[in-house]
Amino acid sequence: MRRAGHLALALAALLLSEPLRAHAEPAARAPAALAVWEAGAWRTFWRPDRAPERWAAADSAILRSLDWKRLASGLAWASLRLACGAPVWRARLILARLDPRELRLSLVFDLSRADLRPAWSIEKAPGDALLAVNAGQFGTSMPWGWVVVDGRRQLSPGLGPLASAIAFDDSGRVLWTHGDTLASSAGIVAAFQSYPTLLAGDGVVPPALRTAGSGVSLTHRDARLALGETRDGRLLIVMTRFDAIGEVAEFIPLGPTTPEMAAIMGALGARDAVMLDGGISAQLLLRDPARKAPLEWRGMRKVPLGLIARPRVPATASRPAEAGR
Repeated sequence: MRRAGHLALALAALLLSEPLRAHAEPAARAPAALAVWEAGAWRTFWRPDRAPERWAAADSAILRSLDWKRLASGLAWASLRLACGAPVWRARLILARLDPRELRLSLVFDLSRADLRPAWSIEKAPGDALLAVNAGQFGTSMPWGWVVVDGRRQLSPGLGPLASAIAFDDSGRVLWTHGDTLASSAGIVAAFQSYPTLLAGDGVVPPALRTAGSGVSLTHRDARLALGETRDGRLLIVMTRFDAIGEVAEFIPLGPTTPEMAAIMGALGARDAVMLDGGISAQLLLRDPARKAPLEWRGMRKVPLGLIARPRVPATASRPAEAGR
């Protein structure tokens, strides 16, 4: 992992150098836009000069490009090729779609190292986990904001106009609140806060993501990780990987801007969405119970908080209709 990190940094420096940028393909020097590869051509679905204030529905080109692969009841994954502005040019979106009514969601708060620094990674995911991903944002060690684990509050709420709180109850209901308000903790089994908000209910893009000088960088590019909820109640986890020169450079922390991530989540059909800790922290595990080897996209540093999805009914449990056969 350390060698991969050094390679990523070296390649990032090369990609940002003027000689390589000067030889970029002409399309890469065009005004920044987002496009997906669909039916043998790039289909543009977002431009900054025509960015919507609200995403009322998913983009049809995105939907046609998706080839969802079922992993388990309530869980599927897909990937998309994405074209965006320089110096990224090409990225790959890794998507997980899960139904919280069919999967049981929980949080792991892990500062188990002797120096109380973050200690969690997807390698620590339990054997029955169908999905594991780093959650929230964090600084040196502690997660930022509200954290509830197994029904008990571990950390107090954070404050900020672009903060979002996501809470789960035991029935599979997901509660979103944006800004400085929080959902009632009654019946909540897990919850956390993150930032910045990408979509603030019914697909609305926060004004701070549409207006320069509002306290959010609209131009910074990084590897991204985001969580959203679609209008039919399913959760989307979206990770980006640098893809301009193949898998050898996927650890380079380059990717969409924050407004572009809001557009990606809106085009995928999310009504609420928030950024999670991306960059070299972003990591995702997906497991097909029928296969021994999981799908893994590892991060380059450990984090304090992980989100886990398990089957609601253990795989070994017999269904009532099968009992006695």
